Amino acid sequence: MPIRPRAGKESPLPSSDAVRADLVARCRDLRARAYAPYSNYKVAAILETPSGALFEGVNVENISYGATVCAERTAIGTMVTAGEHRIVRAYVATKDGGTPCGICLQSLSEFTDDPALLEIILIPEQGEFSVTTLAELAPRLFRSAEVLSSNPK
Repeated sequence: MPIRPRAGKESPLPSSDAVRADLVARCRDLRARAYAPYSNYKVAAILETPSGALFEGVNVENISYGATVCAERTAIGTMVTAGEHRIVRAYVATKDGGTPCGICLQSLSEFTDDPALLEIILIPEQGEFSVTTLAELAPRLFRSAEVLSSNPK
């Protein structure tokens, strides 16, 4: 289920400063729920869809590292389960403002028509957040016009 629908907003770009500040704080707080006993690198993500719905996720580690699931992909699963298939903005909170891993960047690309328009807000534990785009972080993603045109909007 989405955590905060915003009725009547089909294109939330750009986000207001107040909304962005609220979501940055919310994402920082969400990190506490991550399960990261092996790396102690807790990550939280909040994905925003064109409808304004928000979906949360945290990383969930496993002693078998390959079974670990990143925060961004946890949020994507919740989003898809709720029937949404497009992302316009991803908030990602880490200790140091780190970027999503390559698998997560590729996974995010599945849910946007244009990687240059998918904003990624990188949120460190302390200090200012930064804003970038999926295209800036991963300029050569695998893309399929067939799949993109068949995905529901």
